[in-house]
Amino acid sequence: MSIRRPTFVCFIVLSAVFSNPATAAQKPNIVFILADDLGWRDLSNEGSTYYESPHIDRIATGGMKFTRGYATCQVCSPSRASILTGKYPTNHGITTWIGDRSGDAWRGTGRHDSHLPPAYEHNLRADEVTLAEVLSDAGYETFFAGKWHLGSEGSWPTDHGFKVNKGGWDVGSPRGGYFSPWQNPNLSSGPAGESLPIRLGRETAAFIEKNQDKPFLANLSFYSVHGPIQTTPALWKKYRDKAADAGLADERFIFDRRLAVRQVQDCPIYAGMIESMDDAVGIVLETLDELGLAENTIVCFTSDNGGVSSGDAYSTSNTPFRGGKGRQWEGGIREPFYINVPGVTKANSTSAVPVSGVDWYPTLLELAGVPAPAEQNVDGVSLVPLLKGNSITDRSLFWHYPHYGNQGGEPSSIITEDNWKLIHYHEDGHDELYDLDTDPVEQKDVAGAEPDRAKALRTKLDTWLKSTNARFPTKDPQFDPSKRTARWESLRTRGTASLEARHTTYLNSTYVPNENWWGSSPKD
Repeated sequence: MSIRRPTFVCFIVLSAVFSNPATAAQKPNIVFILADDLGWRDLSNEGSTYYESPHIDRIATGGMKFTRGYATCQVCSPSRASILTGKYPTNHGITTWIGDRSGDAWRGTGRHDSHLPPAYEHNLRADEVTLAEVLSDAGYETFFAGKWHLGSEGSWPTDHGFKVNKGGWDVGSPRGGYFSPWQNPNLSSGPAGESLPIRLGRETAAFIEKNQDKPFLANLSFYSVHGPIQTTPALWKKYRDKAADAGLADERFIFDRRLAVRQVQDCPIYAGMIESMDDAVGIVLETLDELGLAENTIVCFTSDNGGVSSGDAYSTSNTPFRGGKGRQWEGGIREPFYINVPGVTKANSTSAVPVSGVDWYPTLLELAGVPAPAEQNVDGVSLVPLLKGNSITDRSLFWHYPHYGNQGGEPSSIITEDNWKLIHYHEDGHDELYDLDTDPVEQKDVAGAEPDRAKALRTKLDTWLKSTNARFPTKDPQFDPSKRTARWESLRTRGTASLEARHTTYLNSTYVPNENWWGSSPKD
């Protein structure tokens, strides 16, 4: 589907809109757009020469881009809960994707790991005062569309402050796929072959049009670009030809510790998914323009974890950063992180200050002129001073992931301070230390060369873990290291060869995934 791609419109509004929330009409609208599994380098404004994202790029260039923007976890549910609560995963209790196994049940995965992951919260707690609840109480209309994955019925969007829910429920991937008919109790199927991201964009646009005379929070939370990777024949051909014109790679994967990792962006199916999501964003931005709302609407964009370079669909590359979704390196936690605040942010502005998903909550409340509830112990800080070109107090950022990622991630905890990053591994207790200024690709562990710095950071990390009552993995008494070694060797040899063959097939000129391209092109 094609839509009109608008030229950039400069946003202008009196700063009083954001400093004097005396009347509902003066309060800024908020559109918060969250991608799923979108990597830091999966957008053209971030340097991808393969993917195309003009509408999302417009958000980045229209306001402030944070070049060290982070999710609070390397997998989805914890990061999503942090955005809504302003809390680190250790404090809201969701430390892995909801549905992941823990304890003795972990053995059922057949991965032969040395430890058993700890228990975690399977629903967003009812006593968490979410961003949507605070804004709703302040007179905002609140809307959610797309992926929720923060609990089962009783803990859906409408149970946490969103008055309207289009498509949010238990699961983290689109049941039935990306083309109608899908299987979603909170989103009726459209015409056969309807695109899910386009539908979510239209639902969001319809909500905005209906509520244009009231302040609103519209949370557009895509299922894209989570697996299964699916696109249309036309988009596949566009990006297949683009890859061929650039020269097809001979190899796409390297093996890094526990799984193969994609190093090349040339999957035409995934590229088509990015374009569809971007077109959906375009629908929303066009609606704001056409209704005259752009100059009083804050627009935010981010992702919930790194791009999937290992595991799942192995669909993208986060190079030059190491790793991706599920992993403890920058490729797993660094994200696109954009905010456009009319009258506050300057076009094409950037900030290199490290910021986190816990910061959205206090930032948006301050911009809306709404105080944060005293009972919500927020870990984040407001980024408004940075948006205005000023500074915030230096601080450490933290991560705790005591689980095993489907993508080769290891149970670990992380602290960053200035340019330094320390990773503590819970299986054997060792630490890695990286200087992100000189080694952003995390290839040179300097813990041995910087013992005092490593010790100081580790002490701060341990103090934080204790203060948040963090849970840890425990040794599995049934662990057999020979079985784990054999599994890794199989993944390194046969597994990598299989991946190379499959991803080469995606670029064959005769490639056909199934008889109807996932229903995207139904027969008349």
